[in-house]
Amino acid sequence: MVNIQSLDPSASPLDYYGWELRRQREAHGLKQGQLGEIIFCTGSLVGQIETTKKIPTRDFSERVDAALGTDGVFSRLVGLVLRSQLPTWFQPYAEMEAKAAYISTYQAQLVYGLLQTQEYARAVLGVDQLGKVDEMVAARMERQRILKRDQPPALWAVLSEAALLLEIGGPDIMRRQLTHLLAFQDDPWVQIQVLPFSAGQHTGMMGTFTLLRFDDDPDLFYMDGYDQGHMTANPGVIKERSVGYARLQATALSPRDSARLITRVMEERYAAPHSTEAR
Repeated sequence: MVNIQSLDPSASPLDYYGWELRRQREAHGLKQGQLGEIIFCTGSLVGQIETTKKIPTRDFSERVDAALGTDGVFSRLVGLVLRSQLPTWFQPYAEMEAKAAYISTYQAQLVYGLLQTQEYARAVLGVDQLGKVDEMVAARMERQRILKRDQPPALWAVLSEAALLLEIGGPDIMRRQLTHLLAFQDDPWVQIQVLPFSAGQHTGMMGTFTLLRFDDDPDLFYMDGYDQGHMTANPGVIKERSVGYARLQATALSPRDSARLITRVMEERYAAPHSTEAR
């Protein structure tokens, strides 16, 4: 096992976290097993996090802060650690998403990341991220914390009907995901619309995209690629895509009718108990 003293704390947020955890633990005269007992985990887990073999969770970090009296140091660090687990090309977008005052997104196939349940996210990310699923899921859940702020961004999501019908992870996971979407009906900062197949051709046919608006910075347009993202503040692109998005909103079902469609799909396609005959 790698000795924590060989880690360079400036190498990455994860290295710094592990280095600082070892430093704080030793400063309190605790062995790994002793700290583990205090925060209700194994000493082995403490050691794995200290040597960057495991990614710390927010719950672990909060327990460490409480046990060592570190005034929220690890709770703040874990956000940087989890964000660093995102693909390098996606990190600039995640940083801007966290600062946005208004997020408007069109999703052609999947539920938007900020609206995904943990098990839905695991099924999506498990397709390509076999060796890092836990880390990627934790990073996605960390992104969602912006919706729980005292002053969260306003989020408007237009989902293609395909996002409701594409069975990710199985019927049980889909039922719970659609239930999760319905839970946002009373959230004043989140609006969800469904663009039905019956709409025909529309301004989102080029694929998924997101517009970010800020209080003091220029708007941004973002579009995903397979292994890279495209982000621009070009005024011409922003104007064109903003008009396109407004047309998508006008074409999509209203939030209330969208909720009815989500409910109908959930009951008819992913009904519980699920059986082959019912399908």
